[in-house]
Amino acid sequence: MIRDYHSDDCDEVLRIWLAASIEAHNFIDAAYWEARVEDMRTVYLPAAESRVLVRDGRIQGFYSLCENVLAALFVDPVFQGQGVGSALLDDALQHRAPLSLAVYKSNTKSARFYRSRGFLVVQEQGDPQTGQDEYLMRSS
Repeated sequence: MIRDYHSDDCDEVLRIWLAASIEAHNFIDAAYWEARVEDMRTVYLPAAESRVLVRDGRIQGFYSLCENVLAALFVDPVFQGQGVGSALLDDALQHRAPLSLAVYKSNTKSARFYRSRGFLVVQEQGDPQTGQDEYLMRSS
């Protein structure tokens, strides 16, 4: 079931965000992500419209939208490869379309996922916070 995010989901969503961020972005020091947990809690999650996928009473992933931007889509590493990301993306596209997003070029797994779902690279840019190159992608 995919449902709206509630404030009491915060700790579990942050746990998933941190674990998945460190795993997917192993080209960025883990300390970078760890230093941003409080910003996620106090700035980014409250500013976004977020939804969570719950199975067997456990949050397995979430996404966050800021207008027509998919600001986050993270799946607990334990549940990756089980269709959670696809279900979350489908739900996001039902709420907003077209969507745009940014994904690090070095995160080839995620870039490939979005391409397979019809997203196209519309621009390459640098992320000033990390110094990493990223793709700006848009759904077709």
